[in-house]
Amino acid sequence: MAKFELKLPKMGESVAEATITNWLKKVGDTITQDEAVLEIATDKVDSEVPSEVSGTLTEILFQVNDVVQVGQTLAIIETEGGSATTTPVVATPEKSPAVTEIQKTVDTAKEVASAPDFSNSDKFFSPLVKNIAKEEGVSLAELEAIKGSGKDGRVTKEDILEYIKNRGNQPNVQSPVASVQSATVVTPQATETLNIKPETKTAPVSVNGEDEIVEMDRMRKLISKYMVESVQTSAHVQSFIEVDVTNIVKWRDKVKNAFEKREGEKLTFTPIFMEVVAKALKDFPMMNIQVDGDYIIKKKNINLGMAAALPNGNLIVPVIKNADQLNLVGMAKQVNDLANRARNGKLKPDDTQGGTYTVTNVGTFGSVFGTPIINQPQVGILALGAIRKVPAVIETPEGDFIGIRQKMFLSHSYDHRVVDGALGGSFVKRVAEYLEAWDVNREI
Repeated sequence: MAKFELKLPKMGESVAEATITNWLKKVGDTITQDEAVLEIATDKVDSEVPSEVSGTLTEILFQVNDVVQVGQTLAIIETEGGSATTTPVVATPEKSPAVTEIQKTVDTAKEVASAPDFSNSDKFFSPLVKNIAKEEGVSLAELEAIKGSGKDGRVTKEDILEYIKNRGNQPNVQSPVASVQSATVVTPQATETLNIKPETKTAPVSVNGEDEIVEMDRMRKLISKYMVESVQTSAHVQSFIEVDVTNIVKWRDKVKNAFEKREGEKLTFTPIFMEVVAKALKDFPMMNIQVDGDYIIKKKNINLGMAAALPNGNLIVPVIKNADQLNLVGMAKQVNDLANRARNGKLKPDDTQGGTYTVTNVGTFGSVFGTPIINQPQVGILALGAIRKVPAVIETPEGDFIGIRQKMFLSHSYDHRVVDGALGGSFVKRVAEYLEAWDVNREI
């Protein structure tokens, strides 16, 4: 028999940790190779962790809602024989069930008594910072007193490590736990006199007894937080432009059946728009940037985010990597693959990482145009409105006349901290020019 350590796999260059949301297997269960063992969630997407070997799950090292770092061991799987790739596991003396249960109770009590509740703070702390604070015994009061060097004064990993390094020289900020342990017992009468009101977070109550109170799910809470942070971070401004896409509509109607028969893929309007946006970003590279404090990062690759609505009403933004290097066939396959996996909950964490510019199709739901919120830390997002048949003035050498044309609005939201109206307006105008110049005889 051999023991295999199931570790949290690498999930993209910017993903360092994940939260365990569900164990699909329990101790004693038989597992086959590539079978999912648990479900995890990063700040962008939910995913599954499969087993690299077949065997029996003998030990679970983390519980639901625990935050785990990439590379940490999640569970131990016992395999048949010694052929599997294994990592030595240090044996521990056997304990009776009673002793084990008592030890668990003691450990839990210690953890509850010593671990500060960082959720009570009005300040935002990343999971990594909170984990470091917990491991080093930094209290909530101490953490809130640290002067952050990050965006909006947030405490970074470097800030808290520097604080811990020089902790002996810091002013004495008393821990709430220590305060409770050293304080005199406060009687109910004294509490009333001092007007002490413990802070509690309770669900709202229906006043008329008829309203339904529903707590947001984890993803909706994250979306809510990101949207508010984006508005607080970027100076949003919008430019709108109407585009005649009659030639694109006619061309797609002409080729879509043959394309689907040949490629086994549907040809929607989305890959057409994505191809054009990638082309315009090459013309205006200062739209393909990110902001980090007082610095601008010019991104080498053009990675297009594609906002997609999920069946449960939530939103996710999978990313088409190196979009400018794809032809229309490749773009269509990428768009369809990401959209299908998003709807079926099969996206991997890396599928939502690294975006440099985002496109959202508000026309899918009948909207003529919209004012989308920027997907941080990007500086622009383009909303595609519904395509409509409208009367329009058509100019010809013989004179002007009224005709029916297929038109749509493009709504460009951009970060006015680094993108002025000239650049933001010129970019969306270039997108419109490429769309209106579409070749109706183009081969695909």
